[in-house]
Amino acid sequence: MSSISEAPVEPVAAEADSYDRLRYAGVFVLLFLFGTETFLVSPLLPTIAASIHVSKAAAATSVTAYVLVYAFSAPFLGLLSDRFGRRRTLLAGAALFVLSNAAAALASGLLLLVAARAVAGLAAAAAGPAIWAHIAETVPDRVRGRALGFGMALFSCGQVIGVPLGGFLAGLAGWRSAFLALAIGTAATLPLLFRQVAARPPAAAPEPGTEPGTDPGSRPARTGAVRAIVAGWADPALRRALLVNLVFHTANLGAYTFLGVLLAQRFRLTVTELGLVGILVGAGSVVGSMAGGRLGDRARAAGRERPGLPLRWGVLLAAGIALTAESPWLVLALVGVAVWFLASGGFVIDQQLLTGSVAPELRATSNAWLTSTMYAGTGLGAWVVGSFTDVSTGVLTIGLAFGLLAAAGSLLTGRGLRRAEAAGPVPS
Repeated sequence: MSSISEAPVEPVAAEADSYDRLRYAGVFVLLFLFGTETFLVSPLLPTIAASIHVSKAAAATSVTAYVLVYAFSAPFLGLLSDRFGRRRTLLAGAALFVLSNAAAALASGLLLLVAARAVAGLAAAAAGPAIWAHIAETVPDRVRGRALGFGMALFSCGQVIGVPLGGFLAGLAGWRSAFLALAIGTAATLPLLFRQVAARPPAAAPEPGTEPGTDPGSRPARTGAVRAIVAGWADPALRRALLVNLVFHTANLGAYTFLGVLLAQRFRLTVTELGLVGILVGAGSVVGSMAGGRLGDRARAAGRERPGLPLRWGVLLAAGIALTAESPWLVLALVGVAVWFLASGGFVIDQQLLTGSVAPELRATSNAWLTSTMYAGTGLGAWVVGSFTDVSTGVLTIGLAFGLLAAAGSLLTGRGLRRAEAAGPVPS
């Protein structure tokens, strides 16, 4: 198998509508493992809380630690990826991910578990933006949306396959075995990542100190670094999109943190059964991601960069969460879960395509802000839902309020993006 660095920069015409997925096997497997990690704690939350003798709300701080560390560190680590290349940050993040999951498996109390999850958030913040930038930069332009959608679908398959396996392992050998399996699986991907990801920095990425208006090697280079980190926020349409992203995921992943507790309380599901709910979560995300990717490619082919259906994704999200939280029957609640994550998958790909179009030379940094706001919303939503005495009420309230608010905000974002398309991109 040849490395990415050996591939031509521009694909030939015959390859313009396809790409070789095997050449991305390493990053695709890592996305699968990241998806498993992100969603694994929700079905295991009751078991973890009982094992380390803390409340469910206290155990949920392990989720908060992961997402908040990711949210705060991703923009800085994304800039490192833009400047020094994808391979370095990707391999460093993957190695740290191995160590953090091994530490989580060995944690004897809440403090150590939260610390291990915080380090896992740092690891994912290093590797995640580099992965998405690597995919977007090396696949043919016309299939960028489909390639990103396939990557997000594999991330979602972490719920379909990884989370149920984690629940199964937890039922057989305790919750620690699930984290140990993640550490082993990630370690196995390291040689593949080293072979497949280019060693050189991306051609479009600015070298340290060479941002517009800076002198290499001088003090202004530091100012340039700060400007590069916040460059995405200078674009009004992207700024609104990032705020909508924050609001959307306050409802989406913030409420999902307590999905396991909600279903266990209302329908008395076991930890293994809760793991199987991940099949619906992942299936909805897979369908939404693939649909979002194809809609994005169609928009690009028509000369548009704006997201496909952000308003509808927000409305679908609110409807799915409401059905899950309020349905008196398990079957309808599970339908709500599927709708919930159909909306989630489609929305995420819409946002991925948007951030990559604003500042291609800072693709990982812009993508990092997208994921950063996603995880900031997750942490905010988990904290607010956890403050409710009744979990069902918290999930319903936050899901409806923030889901519909995201749908309303997307209207303003769409108008801004249409103006941006007419005026051209804002210089970074």
